Amino acid sequence: MKKNLISILILALLLVNVVLTAIMMFSTMGSVKKTNALVSSIATVLNIELGGGEEEAGEAEVQIADMVVHDIPDEIMIPLKRGEDGKDHYCLVNVTLMMNSKHEDYGTYSATIGSQDSIFKSIIIEVIGSYTMDEAKADPEAMRQEILRKIQEAYNSTFIYKIAFSNIMYQ
Repeated sequence: MKKNLISILILALLLVNVVLTAIMMFSTMGSVKKTNALVSSIATVLNIELGGGEEEAGEAEVQIADMVVHDIPDEIMIPLKRGEDGKDHYCLVNVTLMMNSKHEDYGTYSATIGSQDSIFKSIIIEVIGSYTMDEAKADPEAMRQEILRKIQEAYNSTFIYKIAFSNIMYQ
């Protein structure tokens, strides 16, 4: 008799547990849906693809066999904008341009790319020089994207699809 009573008590507690779990699930689903909608709207505003489908303009997927690299000769020393400390700071950087050899404009511009290093250096100095040392250290990707955007505007083409910094140092 005691075994049956304990079994019934365990069964009743099991049913109560299932009912409370179901209530908890249904009560949190509303807030989860609202949170998901909020995150989706913020991502849309920031133009972030949650599914990872399309890539940003200029960041097209380029196969390694189709990539041509142009290293800008010499390190570039750039005076940075003064920060809160009031001291002069400098950035020493080597820059590499990555080009898509399958792009329609590559044939047009590739022959003269080496003679236009001074244009690239000018853009790089202008962009990096507009950052303080703290800003530059905190977000080098923003500098790369701005340099890339300005170079693409100068050429009115996206055959240069990526900028890479090597040996970047701050002082």
